[in-house]
Amino acid sequence: MLEYLGRYTHKVAISNHRVLNIGPGKTVFAYKDYRLGAKKMEISLDNMEFIRRFSMHILPKGLVRIRHFGILGSSAKKVTVQLVYRELGAPGTPSETRTIERYNPRYCPCCQKETMVSI
Repeated sequence: MLEYLGRYTHKVAISNHRVLNIGPGKTVFAYKDYRLGAKKMEISLDNMEFIRRFSMHILPKGLVRIRHFGILGSSAKKVTVQLVYRELGAPGTPSETRTIERYNPRYCPCCQKETMVSI
C-alpha cells in the first residue's frame, strides 16, 4: 500500500515533457486516457483554462507534499514499512506477503463463481 500511494502522492500536476506546445492562446499537452486502455492522447486548452486547472494542484502555503514527510518519506521508508507491518500484525515483509494470483476472466466477483460469459 505504501509503495502504491507513494507513486501517486509526489508527482506534480503536469510535468514539462508532457507540454507539447504553448501558443499565444492555446496550450497543448499529452495525457493518457485510461478509459481507452491507457491510450496516449493530446488536448488543447485555452491558456487561462490550462492555468486554472494547473493551479488547482498547487499546495497552499504551509502544506508539505507527502513524499517529503512522515512514513512515505524516502529516507525513512525502509524502517517505517517494517514498523507498519509489525504494528498491523501482518506476517513477514511486503515482498514475502505479496502473491500474484492468476487472472480468470470467467470469475464473477459478485457470485464468486465462474459464470461470466464473453460476448
